[in-house]
Amino acid sequence: QVELVESGGGLVQSGGSLRLSCAASGRTFSSYAMGWFRQAPGKEREFVAAIRRNGGSTYYADSVKGRFTMSRDIAKNTVYLQMNSLKPEDTAVYYCAADKGVVIRTRPDYWGQGTQVTVSS
Repeated sequence: QVELVESGGGLVQSGGSLRLSCAASGRTFSSYAMGWFRQAPGKEREFVAAIRRNGGSTYYADSVKGRFTMSRDIAKNTVYLQMNSLKPEDTAVYYCAADKGVVIRTRPDYWGQGTQVTVSS
């Protein structure tokens, strides 16, 4: 069992930056693949970024590639999502997720409560 708590969301102007954090409690998150998803109003939840369970590689949705960077700090049991060059279409609730598998699946085993990101034009 793992609990995930996101923070760092907020309101930012187009072109700005935010860094989201996801703190994991319980079992160390190095035992999980970790990911970020987002859900905009009226839309389905979509994949944003993920890191493999062994931390060997990260991968991103095409819509955020080159602008977002996911990382993890094992000592702090925390993963981050650095978001640069934000656009209004990035506005969504962002969710942290953990998966027992080697890679994040479309329906991970655990979800955080979400943090709102709003990008104004």
